[in-house]
This record gives sequence, C-alpha cells and structure tokens, in this order.
Amino acid sequence: MSRRKNREENPQEKRQQEDVMESDIREDMLETNTPQEILQKKELQGQEGRPGRKGPIDEEFIGKLYAEYERYYEGKQVLNQRIKESEEWYKLRHWNQLRKEEDEPTSAYLFNALINKHADAMDNYPEPAILPREESDKQTADMLSKIVPAILEQNNYLKTYSDTWWSKLKAGTSVTGVFWNKNLDNGLGDVDVKEIDILNIYWEPGVRNIQQSKYLFITTLMDNDALMTTYPFLPGPGGELNPEARYSTDDYIDNTNKTTVIDCYYKKRIGGRDVLHYIKFIPNHILYASENDENYAGRGFYDHGKFPVVFDVMFPEKDSPAGFGYIDIMKEPQMYIDKMDGIILRHAVRTGKPRWVVSDAAGMNEEEMQSDSDIVHVSGRVTEEYMREITIGGLDSAVYNRLQGKIEELKETSGNTDYSQGTSTGGVTAASAIAALQEASSKLSRDMIRLSYNAYTEIVLLILEVIRQFYDVPRSFRILGDGGEMSFVTFDNSGMIPQPQPPIAGIDFASRKPIYDIKASAQKASPYSRLSQNELAKELYGAGAFNPEAADQALMMLEMMDFDGKDEIIKKISENARLYRENVMLKETMAKMGIIIDAQNGTNIAQNVLASLGQSGMPSPTRQQAQNLGGSSGDTNGIVERAKEETANRSNPR
Repeated sequence: MSRRKNREENPQEKRQQEDVMESDIREDMLETNTPQEILQKKELQGQEGRPGRKGPIDEEFIGKLYAEYERYYEGKQVLNQRIKESEEWYKLRHWNQLRKEEDEPTSAYLFNALINKHADAMDNYPEPAILPREESDKQTADMLSKIVPAILEQNNYLKTYSDTWWSKLKAGTSVTGVFWNKNLDNGLGDVDVKEIDILNIYWEPGVRNIQQSKYLFITTLMDNDALMTTYPFLPGPGGELNPEARYSTDDYIDNTNKTTVIDCYYKKRIGGRDVLHYIKFIPNHILYASENDENYAGRGFYDHGKFPVVFDVMFPEKDSPAGFGYIDIMKEPQMYIDKMDGIILRHAVRTGKPRWVVSDAAGMNEEEMQSDSDIVHVSGRVTEEYMREITIGGLDSAVYNRLQGKIEELKETSGNTDYSQGTSTGGVTAASAIAALQEASSKLSRDMIRLSYNAYTEIVLLILEVIRQFYDVPRSFRILGDGGEMSFVTFDNSGMIPQPQPPIAGIDFASRKPIYDIKASAQKASPYSRLSQNELAKELYGAGAFNPEAADQALMMLEMMDFDGKDEIIKKISENARLYRENVMLKETMAKMGIIIDAQNGTNIAQNVLASLGQSGMPSPTRQQAQNLGGSSGDTNGIVERAKEETANRSNPR
C-alpha cells in the first residue's frame, strides 16, 4: 500500500517508468525485421494462458497430420461419390445423374420403401435398461436407467435417431458422436450426442473396425468471424477444404467466408493401455492439442480410450467400417420401372393426340387444322389419297407384365410387401391371419432394428463413460415415473468412479471399476406387435392358462413357447398358483378346526367353511368325531393347540 502511495505522490517517477516501457517496446520493434516475425510474436503472445498450444504437438507435426488427412480423403472418394448419388436418388432426381435430363418420368416406389422402413424404425424407438454386474451397483444402475433417457431427451435424440436412420437407409451408414461439451448447461458442461455426416468423417483406408484406424478425422465448417473470435492468436482465417465433398442443393451456398476446421483423434499406447488424444487444427495452425494440455497429457482426452463415434451399418462391406443401403440395391429396379413408365407415357401421348398425313396437293390450312376451329379450309380435294390419319397400335402386354414384375421385384427386395403396409390380398380377411402375415413380412425390419439396437447400446455405453469422467458436480434431473408422476433427483459420478477394495488377509487389492450392461428395448411396441401380443393373450386366456388350478399344465406349455414378456407371465402364474394352494390349505385347516368347535359348542362353522370349498351338505360332526380329531371331550385346550399346530405346519411352505 505504501508503494502505491509513493507512485501517486511522485508523478515524475511514474513518467520515467512509462518511458522505460516505451523504449523496451521500440527496441522489440527494432529487433523484429520482417512481417512474418511480427505475426509469430503476436501468435506467441496469444498462446499465453491457453492450454493445449505449447508442447510436443507443434506445427511440424500438424503438417504431417494434414498429409495423413489428405491421404484418407483420397481413399474415400468413391464412397463419397456413391453417397452423393444416393441422395439424388432419394430426392427422385436420378435422371439428372444418369442422362443430365429433367424430362424423364420418375416414380416413387423406392421412396415409398424407404419411408416405410423409417416408419418401422420410429415405431421401435429404443430406451435403455442399465443393469449392474454386482449387487452394490444396483442403486446407481437404477438411477442411470432413469437419467440417461433424460440426457438423451435434452439432446433431442429423437431427431438424431430419425436423422441417423435416414442416413442408414440412404447411404448405408450412419455415424453418431458422443462428446463432452463444456459449453452446455450454462457452462457447467454436459454430454453432447449428435449425428455426424458421413461425408465429413475420414478413417484409415482398409480397416473394418473404426477403432482400429490410426487416426480419425472429423471436419466442420466454421464462420471466419467466429473462428477469429474464438482463437484470436490466429494470423488469419483459412478457407474451405475439398468443396467437392458436398451434396447438391437447390440453394446457392457461399462458403467463401468459412474455414474448414479438422478434429483429429488418435491413440497412444501408454502403460499397457490405449490413451486417446485429440487435436483441433486448420492447415499449418494448432487450435488445441490434448497432449499439450497438462490436464490430459497423461490420462488422455477421454478416459474410455475409444474414438467417440459409433457406426451403424445397414449392409456391411469387407475392409470398410461403412456399408451400403437400400438405395444401392433398389436403384436398378427403380430405373427400369421409370424407363418402362416413360415408354407407356410416350405411347399414351401419341395415341391420345391424332396425327395426320396430308399431301401438299390437298392445300390444307395447317393453322386451322391444329387449332380448335370448327371449319378447316382445304383448297384441294379431300380424299384418303390426300389425307390420312396415322394409327398407332397398342403396346404389347409383355411391356405391362414386365413393368409389374419390376415393381414386385422392388417390393420383394426391400421387404416392402402389401402386408407390411397394412393391405391384404388373396382373400385373407381374418384379423388374426392378417396380423400373422404382417408380423412375418416385417422380419427384415426386425432384423435391421435389432442390429441398430446394438449400435444404440454402444452409444449408451459411451454416454456412461463420459458421465463417469465428467459428472464431478451433482446435477438435477426431472424424472417421470411409469404412472406419469414427476420427481426430481440429483446425480453425480461418485457411485461410478473406481471404488477402493478392502484388504483381504492383509493383502491390498486394486480398486474396482463399476461395470454396467445395457439392454435396449422398444419404448413403444409397433402396432403389429401389440396386436399379435393381444391375440396371444386371448388365446392363453381361452386355453385356461391363467386358471390357478391348472397352473402346472400352463407352466409346462409356456416353457415350450417363445414370446416377449414370457418370464413375467410365468412369474405371475406361479405366484397365483402358490397363493391358491395356500388358500385351499388354510380353508381345509379351518374346516377341521370348525368341526372341533362345532362338536364342543353345537355351532355350524364347519358347514360354512365346507360350503366355501364346494363341499356343502355334509352332516354336522358328533362329539365322537371331534374326539377322533384329537383329544377327549374335556381336553378342549389340547384339541385347540393341536389344531393350531397343524395349521402352522400346513401354512409353512416347507
């Protein structure tokens, strides 16, 4: 405080200090001889206080990394071109690709097959059930089963799920990324789940499992103003890389004011495990490198050590993590359908408009002939020799048969049959029969949805790992119960991080990391599944499977059946059978006790109990019968005690 006072009281000293600072700046400017050195000094000054800029990852390494990116890009050109063509087929603009013409007819059979497959997927929107592997993790697993759907809802995963299915159907591959976004939740950070366009992701050519790629590149376009604001140390913006890797659009897109930013993920083997690192860069400039950040240099950017992406493939290919989709297998039948449609359309136009052969000697007024005039003037003779209508014969039936055959081929190839769309043929009218045919015809959809659930499981596992690493601060979630009741819970990663194990026999063991299993199931069953399930329930009820008296036979029948929810039905039937047997035994015991009481007091308790058992009409017991059941007439207390003992024995299930 005294030093501040001295500065205020000695303005001359303050001025001298400012002069010294100005002289230092002038000396620095004199030492800097070139504009390039000025930019380098500016860049170094901007690095101060920004982690991930200084370290083993330097500009030379970025140059080599960019060369790898270009090699990966060249290896993916054929796939990128096929994906862009599939997008044009999806938009019914395939003739622009085939002939560069726009007057060819197009039909929507292929499009109809795609939207039906997409509808099947949306009918089976998944939800996760997170199961623990140890009893001590059960409470955390139950909480995660409620919290993960809430996180997906916050990420609007329903739209992401829909978009990825469109990509899977059209291009054959969808890519979902699971990241940690520190800007979400008002700067607290949260899980970020989003679709990645397959045109913007590049992997090592020749690998089939994406996790085996040496590098993984993901490109995004960033506005130059936002780029310079976020990274002020840059000497200037870059530009768009590889503009040919874009879809054809109706809008004119101007990307001159944008820069391609590349995210690179790679793995290093440290201490016997794979450590994942992350670099964000533009050509010749580092934006961030996790190896240069002391917070992540040793542990890696993500603790799970995997590339944070999940590939969901429709039809797999060898030596590639990508596959091909329905458009690739259905575009040939669709092309021939459109060709034959064009033949029929042109024939219809020609036969619908009369055409004439007219001799010049007829002197026909062509304008009046082609117009709607009531009178057509002719200067010559009007005979068949001078004027004759051109007649065109009908198309051969083989053309129509071939067209219908191609339509059926497309339907069968895609599994988009009439039954799968809710219509019936061949005189099938019974609701149960239609439902059975619909269920059988949807086996292709069930197959692709089941494989998609496998990818969904991997997505949820990545979400759990990100929660395990970053949820250090408790978060609040709104949870809706099965009955619609609302509750609020807080959650952090304290129950997920590695737990220290108590020593056994004086030996210390390493910490235990809680592991969870994911079971994905449809949030809401499709209408076909619900109808089939309802029909099955009615059949079981009609067969008496829910009658507790026939529980043994019903359980034997159910063991031989296979349907969703079978275990729950078996459990309920077994419980009802046990309760029924206990009820019968208690009534029989009460009847014996009633006989004793009636013999002593002259009441009719036993008759009432036997009536409830369906055995009414029996005579009242005599005193001798009561004695036979246990004890003499004067030994009432002994009879009651023995009755209580017998009741207890019968009530004991062992």
